[in-house]
Amino acid sequence: MQVAVVTFDGFNELDSFIAAALVNRCRKQGLEAFITTPDPVVTSMNGVEVTGQRPLEFVAEADVVLVGSGVRARDVVADDRLVSRLPLDPARQLIGAQCSGALVLARLGLLDGRPACTDTVSRPWVEARGVTVLDAPFHSEGNIATAGGCMASQYLGAWVISRTLGDEAVREVIGYTAPVGEKQETVERVLRAVRTGETAAAAPR
Repeated sequence: MQVAVVTFDGFNELDSFIAAALVNRCRKQGLEAFITTPDPVVTSMNGVEVTGQRPLEFVAEADVVLVGSGVRARDVVADDRLVSRLPLDPARQLIGAQCSGALVLARLGLLDGRPACTDTVSRPWVEARGVTVLDAPFHSEGNIATAGGCMASQYLGAWVISRTLGDEAVREVIGYTAPVGEKQETVERVLRAVRTGETAAAAPR
């Protein structure tokens, strides 16, 4: 199973790298993430240059697509040619977005009729596209999930692992990466956040 972590110019390092690093702890179980970029090299919001592992066209074959955030998200959604390179299909793919990545999903019409999570800066832009933004770190409905706040990227990574390999794999990955002395409580918090996000989606409105 292959995961495309879509990473645009001006990206937030925390959003792309945390989710990718967590998923890649599961390589032996057949789950692997790749930093996926529209150009061979992209530069982060803090000036870090990164060479993409896969071109943007990789999203068409990936089993999971996670759209990262960045300071140029509004430029991305305004670029029709760039958006056309994102043929995402929730019928066969798990699709997630981190912070301003929700703006990209909204532009693609994937959040129509769905609430979403995003960061406080991106919230008015996402709401301007008719999406209800939740005061929560994570939300999922079916094969689409959104996370708000940089450190919520661990929830997005955990959701991917849970949906593809199960909760025991989440326990192993989060338990390994959590701060020493806080492992059990971190595992429980992450799983609780993912489950709460799913339960909220299942509740009648």
